[in-house]
Amino acid sequence: MTLSVRMTRHPRPFDADRGADASAHVPWADAPLRDLIAGTAGCSPYLAGLIAREADWLQAAQNDPEAALAQTLAAIPAIPFADLGPGLRQSKARVALLTALCDLAGVWPLSTVTQALTDLAAASVQACIVPLVAAEIARGKLPGLIPDDAADAGGMVVLAMGKQGAGELNYSSDIDLICLFDDDRFTPEDSVTARAAFVRVTRRMCALLSDNTADGYVFRTDLRLRPDASVMPVCLSMTAAERYYESVGRTWERAAYIKAAPCAGDISAGQRFLDTLRPFVWRKHLDYAAIQDAHDMRLRIRDHKGLGGRLTLEGHNMKLGRGGIREIEFFTQTRQLIAGGRDASLRVRGTVAGLSRLAASGWIPVDLRDRLSDHYTAHRTVEHRLQMINDAQTHSLPQDAAGFDRLAAFMDTDSATLRADLTDRLTEVHSLTEGFFAPDSPRKADPGDWGQEITARWPDYPALRSARAVQTFERLRPGILSRLAEAARPEEALINFDAFLSGLPAGVQLFALFEANPSLTQLIVDICATAPALAQYLSRNAGVLDAVIGGDFFAPWPGVAALTTALADAMGGTDDFETALNIARRWAREWHFRIGVHHLRGLTDATDSGQHYADLAEAVIAGIWPVVCADFARRHGPLPGQGAVVLGMGSLGAGRLNALSDVDLIVIYDADVWGNSTGPRPLPVRSYYARLTQALVTALSAPMADGRLYEVDMRLRPSGKQGPVATSWAAFRDYQQEEAWTWEHLALTRAKPIAGAKVLMAGVEAFRRSLLKSKGRGPGVLTDVAAMRARLADAKPAQGDWDAKMGPGRLMDVELAAQTAALVMGSDLRDVPGQIAAGVAGGWLDAADGAALDRAAGLFWRLQAAGRLLTGGVLDPGALGEGGRRFVLRETGFDTMNDLQAAMADAAASADAVIGARLAR
Repeated sequence: MTLSVRMTRHPRPFDADRGADASAHVPWADAPLRDLIAGTAGCSPYLAGLIAREADWLQAAQNDPEAALAQTLAAIPAIPFADLGPGLRQSKARVALLTALCDLAGVWPLSTVTQALTDLAAASVQACIVPLVAAEIARGKLPGLIPDDAADAGGMVVLAMGKQGAGELNYSSDIDLICLFDDDRFTPEDSVTARAAFVRVTRRMCALLSDNTADGYVFRTDLRLRPDASVMPVCLSMTAAERYYESVGRTWERAAYIKAAPCAGDISAGQRFLDTLRPFVWRKHLDYAAIQDAHDMRLRIRDHKGLGGRLTLEGHNMKLGRGGIREIEFFTQTRQLIAGGRDASLRVRGTVAGLSRLAASGWIPVDLRDRLSDHYTAHRTVEHRLQMINDAQTHSLPQDAAGFDRLAAFMDTDSATLRADLTDRLTEVHSLTEGFFAPDSPRKADPGDWGQEITARWPDYPALRSARAVQTFERLRPGILSRLAEAARPEEALINFDAFLSGLPAGVQLFALFEANPSLTQLIVDICATAPALAQYLSRNAGVLDAVIGGDFFAPWPGVAALTTALADAMGGTDDFETALNIARRWAREWHFRIGVHHLRGLTDATDSGQHYADLAEAVIAGIWPVVCADFARRHGPLPGQGAVVLGMGSLGAGRLNALSDVDLIVIYDADVWGNSTGPRPLPVRSYYARLTQALVTALSAPMADGRLYEVDMRLRPSGKQGPVATSWAAFRDYQQEEAWTWEHLALTRAKPIAGAKVLMAGVEAFRRSLLKSKGRGPGVLTDVAAMRARLADAKPAQGDWDAKMGPGRLMDVELAAQTAALVMGSDLRDVPGQIAAGVAGGWLDAADGAALDRAAGLFWRLQAAGRLLTGGVLDPGALGEGGRRFVLRETGFDTMNDLQAAMADAAASADAVIGARLAR
């Protein structure tokens, strides 16, 4: 469809004589197209010249603008090198004319216009470097390369930065480029020679593109975004660039790489380089320190350009001035930097696309996305009109009334309407973005003078070593102390906050996070006032706070299946085993913290949190197991036979863990024990599975950069410490049927297959159920349990009246009774309440017995869970603090600690009597 048929607007006449002269060059044009050309030429001397020069080409191009653009770009690679300068300039003139007319006529949206200009830039750069590299190869200046290597520029790549990288190139923009070469294609000795050749290529490319000849120029080039531009060569090796960014890369360079894209040369090498920079650009934790960096950068630009002060339209810079394009870009890029390390969906180059992704992920409101996107499009449209007038790299509004009249006519409006629209848009952009960047003004002085003996130590802590950390913390300090003063016991809360602060290894990022999210400060105060153990956990794992503001921290619990899938997805982004394990550690830490906070805040109770901790452990093991197997198989071959299964034992199998629980595991494999694996380094089957099991234990328990996952206990395997760490399926069945002790059958009442081969998991579970039905009827079961109970009482006595776990009638004792009930009744239930109910249903316990055991189990579990969450050990009411005591009373339903202590004694005595009577019977 022709351009004139698709027109929805055209510029108003400004210089009628120039417009009429331009119309004379296109006698073939119909009336709408003549109006467009007359209005365009009347507003833009530059475009008037292009119309006169390219009138014949335009006659054909206007019939199908998209096809004309595609043909022009496709012809660029075929331009002979001797004609490259004039040929590129003619291509630039044609694309510039066509995009201008399609833009002014409303035929192409802004995104199509900017992409057309971006594609022209990429094609022009490619057309320059390929023949230039070929010439260097022909001269022998690129050692080891042959003529065919010129096709991918011999490993040289040009990265498009800024608007070109994002597909947002403006009408008269320069192009920001970083030129690199893949030094892996050269020996160390030849790399220096190659660099000199690529430097020559870069300089000649810039000359071909930038020199202003009688035919004009193609693109002005800017190479100053490269590493350390004042001293580094214009083209440097990828290794040198990587080292620079790893050691001294700054926040503005991270922001620049959001939009970076390989545009010419060895595209695959360029993408590999960008992949290596991913950890530099996208930090694994929420990076709120980037806000202050971006704010400082904005202030430096304003000061350098003299753009501060009140809004005045005359001469206002639409890019860098108040409420301008850069404000929206900085807002978007800074938000992307903050969260893009955790949310990969935010890693997009375009500004409008970035706003859309931020809204989709809940980081900004949808209304804010719509308003900023609309303002961005409007600002960029004004910028294009300013540049179209004289093909000038300008962003400034006119200085006089005549200039505004011309610009208004170019935009098919009047000057008064344009001024009003510009004022409204610039003002709103500033109001929408300034509050995000500008830090709060200093707050009031500290409330009172309390706690000075403690706060005097703070300047010596590691988290407050840097001036920047101190500056941010001083803005936070009054609010923190005010909130601590409102705690039930302010002194206790301050002591715990002091312990939290002293344990932090660094402060800049965390304090910036607090400043941007005041609700986190209150959460920290709540934790310090209630749960010192959780506060200490936070000081060692402050990164978990990222999850609180991630959008779904307070969503309903997802369950094991969803957690397992989420962990697999998180680890699926890397092929490196150690990286995957560190990802798992960070992921698990955040969920572990979430469970604790939900319990502390009363969103869940001890029963829920126990199940959630168990779900998390099961998901971690189920997620880690295939990763461990795959890494092990790369060296020793795939799992022999039918594979293996991991059994969760003890509290994990029962689906109830606390904040500090370790995990009890057994590994069973189904393979010919006399066989061997088939990998590069084959192993006998027994050794294979023994070492695979140890690899799993190491993956879960080894301290790494991001901590450990779980302590692992494998003593419940057949024959305990004396048995092999992995047991064959046949040996396991034989042992359980013929040799196992009663305590081992008790352990199986809580065994749960949680990872491994599905068929084997089903077989193990079927065997467990069958075994329990047959072994619980033995005449010596109760005698064995009674003897075991006596040994436990001697070996692990209660640690005082408040010990919820050890002692007659307390948690471990009741759990033993529940397992006994399950074994005697042949029940396949694993949880404590279910096993007690099975004992009642089968007649081993009467209803009163069951109620007494249920009461004791529930009370002592709530105390056990609270103690591990609050203090990491046995509850001590005297050292617990007022906040902790209130939490314990809320969890147990009592009014005073004395009432609770009396109930503990009564519940333990009743349960002890029931258990003793049943075992004696």
